[in-house]
Amino acid sequence: MTLTVLFCVDPLRPRRVDPHFAREAAAVRDHYGEIALIDHDALRGGDAEAAVRAVPRDLGPVWYRGWMLSSGEYAAMARMLKARGAFLLTHPEDYRRAHELPGWHDTFAGLTPQSVWRPLSPGEDPGDLGELVRPLRGGPAIVKDYVKSRKHEWDEACFVPDVKNLPVLRGIVAKMLALQEDFLAGGLVVREFEPYDGDGEARVWWVDGEPALVGPHPDSPDVEPDPVLDAVAPAVRILGCRFITTDLACREDGVWRVVEVGDGQVSDLPSTVDPMDLYAHLPVPD
Repeated sequence: MTLTVLFCVDPLRPRRVDPHFAREAAAVRDHYGEIALIDHDALRGGDAEAAVRAVPRDLGPVWYRGWMLSSGEYAAMARMLKARGAFLLTHPEDYRRAHELPGWHDTFAGLTPQSVWRPLSPGEDPGDLGELVRPLRGGPAIVKDYVKSRKHEWDEACFVPDVKNLPVLRGIVAKMLALQEDFLAGGLVVREFEPYDGDGEARVWWVDGEPALVGPHPDSPDVEPDPVLDAVAPAVRILGCRFITTDLACREDGVWRVVEVGDGQVSDLPSTVDPMDLYAHLPVPD
């Protein structure tokens, strides 16, 4: 069988790949793989049937490479694809486990900052934050949802100088929730803050428990860190997801830490990385 990848469609040119993924789609085609198109806007709008309408029937096993989806949207896409004879190689439960912090946090205990969380729907009151952060040490922390932070509004909606200062914490949480609005993913997370060395993060792509590609983070594509993976690899294998990323940074004491885990299908590939350095490692089903 050949490698088959589903890419997001260009919203303005529905027969073409979204420009952000055009380089990756060309790499798949150039190496005799197949591509098909998914309508990301339709998925986000709740119409999974329309989202997969352009996917040919009976494609068999496929990978997805596209914009981020909620776990519910991914599961809906999987159901509609299955009805057309296409089967995502990352199961919806594996997608949720890698994509949302509560799914992976405890597996990486000791390798990532201690965190607490609470499920929330958009517009829901976050409740007693003092009780939520009781397990955390006093000192700096960040707030985020299950998937993303508002790091570009660092002082207003992300960083808390002292997590035990409840009035300040409430203000930061309220601002983050207001900015996320309907895009709030899963709920509220509060994470202890750790200082890193400032040299940039590494993004490691794992396929079936092995590091397939070690490269820069998309936010710093010209930085080439050299992370130590000895402690991270066992946790990746325990997590048991086929295709994930780990973002690693070196703490000021020289210890490499897991900043974030993500599903590899929706993790961005830095512009400085040759797509085939990744796609050559994606397994082709027998």
